[in-house]
Amino acid sequence: MIKVWLRVIRIRFLLASVIAVSVGLAINWNLNNSIDVFAALMTFVGVVALHASVDLLNDYWDYKRGIDTLTKRTKMSGGTGVLPEGLLKPSTVYRVGIAFLIIGGVIGAYFVITDGLVIAIILGFAIFSIYFYSTKIVDSGLAEFFVALKGAMIVLGTFFIQSNQLTGESVLGGVVVGVLSSLVLFIVSFPDYDADKLKGRKTLVIAAGKKNATYVFWIFPMISIGAIISGVLLELFPISSMISLIPIPLIILAGRGLQKNYENQDLLFPSMSKTLMFSRLTGTLFVLGILIDL
Repeated sequence: MIKVWLRVIRIRFLLASVIAVSVGLAINWNLNNSIDVFAALMTFVGVVALHASVDLLNDYWDYKRGIDTLTKRTKMSGGTGVLPEGLLKPSTVYRVGIAFLIIGGVIGAYFVITDGLVIAIILGFAIFSIYFYSTKIVDSGLAEFFVALKGAMIVLGTFFIQSNQLTGESVLGGVVVGVLSSLVLFIVSFPDYDADKLKGRKTLVIAAGKKNATYVFWIFPMISIGAIISGVLLELFPISSMISLIPIPLIILAGRGLQKNYENQDLLFPSMSKTLMFSRLTGTLFVLGILIDL
């Protein structure tokens, strides 16, 4: 049963939120040479709870709308398969998703009390976007935008809780992390194109069309890479953060594979896997580069 819950929570994708919090903490350490350990741990728990909530609610709504019964599931797309396979009851997944949302909300409320309006705005956005993500947001074609904004706000919120300020470093760091998360969402929506379109979803891939979307793909890594380089040139990030550019060959291979195989779901997985690896490695190396501060 534990394996089933880890599967429906999509445990491997929670790393995106862990990296986002870590970037906020790393920037604070680099600027202020301090970490409030209790606040950091509470931030990790709250953010991971909110991330788990959106994944659970997404599985619930995709099943209820019949999307997951039409998709061909892979390790990175097509839903988790837990509900179509009858491994859990939809009502149970929904209730646990709401429970995680409440846990994250309560932790967020604590930080609203201790840190004020900025955290209240970020928390309000998080709760709104999580609850409506799988219905209103995805249907409006704004999923990638909201995911990018969510990642950026995690960095900003983490940094603000630690330092009670917002800086250029935290804003630009948020851009790096948010766009990396959005990149993964973008490519994994390719295999679900037909099912999503049939059920009324309007992902960016659907809006652009598959072929055009293969060119849109390059915009995401260019923004993240550009933000890192700009941060170094502006002396917002230490030069050691350039180590986060090491995984660039992965995204080049992923993009080339996508342009060749965007119509063939079976051949898309290597590109999706490389994109996920690029996103996670770039984010992790970004954290390390900031902490090393050469």
